Amino acid sequence: MVEKSGYHHGDLRQALIDAAIALIAERDANSLSLREVARRVGVSHAAPYRHFQDKEDLLVAVAEQGFAGLTAAMLRGIDQAPDDPLERLAATGIAYVQFAIAHPSHYRVMFGNFPLAKLAPPEGSNANINAFGVLLKQIQLGQEAGVVRPGDITQLGLVAWSLVHGLAMLLIDRQLPFTQPDEINALAIFVTHTLIEGLGV
Repeated sequence: MVEKSGYHHGDLRQALIDAAIALIAERDANSLSLREVARRVGVSHAAPYRHFQDKEDLLVAVAEQGFAGLTAAMLRGIDQAPDDPLERLAATGIAYVQFAIAHPSHYRVMFGNFPLAKLAPPEGSNANINAFGVLLKQIQLGQEAGVVRPGDITQLGLVAWSLVHGLAMLLIDRQLPFTQPDEINALAIFVTHTLIEGLGV
């Protein structure tokens, strides 16, 4: 198969990532292969190896893109929230769930059945750390304002992360009877604010 002339360097790399995400949505990450990704994009079987050493390397790229998107979504949520530490903390959780619902293929790779060390972003990037760091920063600001209970910030962050992550997984796995965007958003808001009430003083 002749490689499409329109692809070159970064364009092909992103096209391969997009194809992988689409294939994961149809099946799962375990069954993904570089050969199938190349076929979906319409390039030679050898073309993906110009950008990725193997399937796991491609999944790392998918995960990195996902973590960067999650971080950006959380920061947008904070920017759009009222100037109140608890509301901004709640906004991180709501944005987290909304991102998972909007990008289930990314999310499944980010937190799927793969060793996290292999799915960590490449050297020089800390997108996954940034996402958790955004949450920790809001907890810290809440403590400094006297509206979040004192305690180890990381432990409190793990409590918050565990709740919103669990809700996100239940929703994308369709284990809850909520399918409409407004229903899901309302549930995310209710659950997140209930969490914040527990973290408050």
